[in-house]
Amino acid sequence: MNEKLLAALNDQFNFELLSGYYYLAMAAYCESENMRGMSHFLVEQAKEEYEHAMKFYGFINDMDGRVTMKSMTEPKNDYGSFLEVFEAALEHEKLVTSRIYNLVDIATEEKCYPAIQFLQWFVEEQVEEENNMKDIIFKLKGVQHHFHGLMMIDKELGAR
Repeated sequence: MNEKLLAALNDQFNFELLSGYYYLAMAAYCESENMRGMSHFLVEQAKEEYEHAMKFYGFINDMDGRVTMKSMTEPKNDYGSFLEVFEAALEHEKLVTSRIYNLVDIATEEKCYPAIQFLQWFVEEQVEEENNMKDIIFKLKGVQHHFHGLMMIDKELGAR
C-alpha cells in the first residue's frame, strides 16, 4: 500500500472516531432533554462509528501499514431541536459518504484491489446510514413539536 492511500485510510480511521464523538455529543443533548430513546439511538450510532474505525484499524494493520492517531475537534453540544440534531447527523453522514467515495477513488488510482474490496462494505453501509437519518427527519418534520408524536418517535428510536 502506498503512502497516499495509507494516509487517506488513517485520516478516515480518525474521522470515524470523530464521528462517534459527534454522535455522543448529540446523544448527551437528547438525554439532557429527556429524550432517552433518541439518546439511546445516538449512543448506538456512536458505537457503530467506533466499530467502523476498528475495521479501518484492522485493515491498515493487515496491509502492513501503521495506524496513527490525530487530535479531535470539539463537537457541537447544543441544538435548537431534535430535528436539528438529526439534520446535523444526516449532513455528517453525507460527509462520510463523500470521504468513502474519495477513498475508493484513491484505491482505484493506486490499483490497490484489497482496499477497493474492503471499501465496498462502507459504500453500501453509507446508503443505509443516510436513509436511516432521512427516515427519522421525515418523521420529526411530520410531528413538528407535538409532544405525543415526539414521544412515539423517541420510543421507536429507543428500541434500536
